[in-house]
Amino acid sequence: MDHFIPSRRHFMGLLGVTAAAAFAPLRATDLQLPFDNGKRRLVEGVEGKGQMILQRTRAPLLETPFEVYDQGLITPVDRFYVRWHTASAPRQIDTPAFRVHVHGHVERELSLTLADISSLPAREITAVSQCAGNSRGFSDPRVPGAQWGNGAMGNAVWRGVSLRQVLDRAGVKAGAVAIRFRGLDAMPPQFGKSLAVDVARNDDVLLATHMNGQPLPWVHGFPLRLVVPGWFATYWVKTLSDIEVLDTEDDNYWMAKAYRIPTTPDGSTTPGAPAGATTPISTMPPRSFVTNLHDGDRLRAHSTQVIRGIAFSGKGAIARVEWSADGHAWHRCQLDSEGGKYGFRRWHAQMPVGAAGQQRLLVRATDAGGNVQPPTAGWNPGGFMRNVVESLNLVVA
Repeated sequence: MDHFIPSRRHFMGLLGVTAAAAFAPLRATDLQLPFDNGKRRLVEGVEGKGQMILQRTRAPLLETPFEVYDQGLITPVDRFYVRWHTASAPRQIDTPAFRVHVHGHVERELSLTLADISSLPAREITAVSQCAGNSRGFSDPRVPGAQWGNGAMGNAVWRGVSLRQVLDRAGVKAGAVAIRFRGLDAMPPQFGKSLAVDVARNDDVLLATHMNGQPLPWVHGFPLRLVVPGWFATYWVKTLSDIEVLDTEDDNYWMAKAYRIPTTPDGSTTPGAPAGATTPISTMPPRSFVTNLHDGDRLRAHSTQVIRGIAFSGKGAIARVEWSADGHAWHRCQLDSEGGKYGFRRWHAQMPVGAAGQQRLLVRATDAGGNVQPPTAGWNPGGFMRNVVESLNLVVA
């Protein structure tokens, strides 16, 4: 459940802390993700992490091994995926000198220290962070970009202050259109994302300092990052240092050119079709996964198999999860009570196992807005927003 935390002590622990790390794996083994060109290394000890799938070293891209999602509702910090856009991610920060600048179409400009931010009421929210390109490696035909499996996502408890409180201090002027956010990674084109004013002023949008009760590690945006529950993580700007209120639409590269999808109902198009109108990617569609079984697992004939997994959506709380063996007859799963509207929702069911041979298992989620996972995968040139019904092929013996 989302709730307010009255204490300000958690912010003070940030002062004087530096973020430094070295990219040096302790151990590495070969791994094959289930798509073409899916050979990867499973590494341990990189950037303070446990076992992770190495996608790229610079800027660092680390994927969460899928079995982690069956081990608990909250993704541990040391197994949480890592995604940076540029190689200029700051590894050392002078926190006493750190400032967040608020400027642009405002009544008064602000230059806030972490101590200034600590004077505001704190809030905790459990929310899924998911890369817009999660599962891109399954795109057919293939598209450029990080060839993620399904592990570019994680669920964490984020602690910080509502962005709205900072905007209220600055005084957003009438006529403001968007709020642009930038961090300390300055390699051109400098990364920046913007939100419409009404989205940015949602109380659940946070300036976060903590993740699962710990100060943010540098790979996750130390000392401050934007958290936009329900939205793809491209908007969750790390090492946040600049907040600019705009009175026109944001025309920077990362909004006008990158992270855009076709303006179709599902954000997809036909491969090879002429380029059409596009719109910035925004909220996450529903997804669900089986976490305790894997493709090719063996089941005992004429038995009952417990199935369990996770579901989430950025368009509304999860309302229903169903499983099917044929894609036609769907059976309701039991939803666990915890998770919150922005986080992973655990589910489970009892699945009858048939005679020896093959058994297919499909799972789909529906959210409170009536959005349901589609039976076939959409496609777009960015490999964004995959949310097809997941399926497993199981061996019955």
